Amino acid sequence: MEKVNQTTLGEFILLAFSDLGQIQHLLFYMLILIYIVCIGGNVAIILLIKAEPSLHIPMYFFIGTLSALETMFVSCIIPKLLANLIAADMRISFIGCVFQVFVSHTLGTAECYLLAVMAFDRDLAINNPLRYLSIMTHELSVNLAILPFIVGVVCVIIPTVLTSGLDFCGPNAINHFYCDLVGLQSLACSDHFIIQIFSSCMAFIAAVVPFIITIGFYIHIIRTIFFIHSSKGKVRAFSTCSSHLSIVGVYYITAIVVYVIPKGNHYDRYLSLLYTVITPLLNPFIYSYRNKDVKNALLKLTRVKNGQASF
Repeated sequence: MEKVNQTTLGEFILLAFSDLGQIQHLLFYMLILIYIVCIGGNVAIILLIKAEPSLHIPMYFFIGTLSALETMFVSCIIPKLLANLIAADMRISFIGCVFQVFVSHTLGTAECYLLAVMAFDRDLAINNPLRYLSIMTHELSVNLAILPFIVGVVCVIIPTVLTSGLDFCGPNAINHFYCDLVGLQSLACSDHFIIQIFSSCMAFIAAVVPFIITIGFYIHIIRTIFFIHSSKGKVRAFSTCSSHLSIVGVYYITAIVVYVIPKGNHYDRYLSLLYTVITPLLNPFIYSYRNKDVKNALLKLTRVKNGQASF
């Protein structure tokens, strides 16, 4: 009978920001603008890195991978949120909800570990500049770029499968703008305490472990910066690190608060907006457009294009 009830349930309702009334329309226009800028910015970074030979180095390979990951991540969440806000299409099928849980959490975990990989890359470049290119070969770069996605799948697949196997007999309203493990588990009719504990442990591995690794690399980088004799070099290095750390801090801390210490209250929606919408928007500017090499590459391509147009 319980299985019949679960099958009959069929779909969930994403409440999103329905409690905000007419403000939802303003939020829609803001989010669609952010989505367009985010997709455009990340795709532009990928194309620029691919087109400019001077950017064919490990650092920009990882930045390109991050841009591709961010594009997939926001595309997994924002379109459904936009439909919810403008058309009040709050329904999502059971299978669609489970699929969104798996994809969004896998990509979120992958981003956590990719940020740790990028921190390792910068630490290696600063502390072993002469051996950097011999150590960070193309093969190693590809393996390090693939590793976060593998870790993401391993960390997420078991909690997702266990959660999808729970009994859902109503209510079916999720107080969030996308399907996540915490919201889905809170609707289960069957006992899910053990699964929730297991999910929190996986969330610890997915978010806290790479956060500690990333901070460790940046501490090592900052320690090295103190030994730089040039004050100009110190200022430039600290400026870059502070920008990167601001993104790392926002993404990791909000993810840890929501998933490692799940409370299931309505504030989770706003915290989730930071790492699902704002961070992907800022990443292209923090990691690339504020970078001197990227600016030079853009100027070079612009000059070539203008020269061809004039000819």
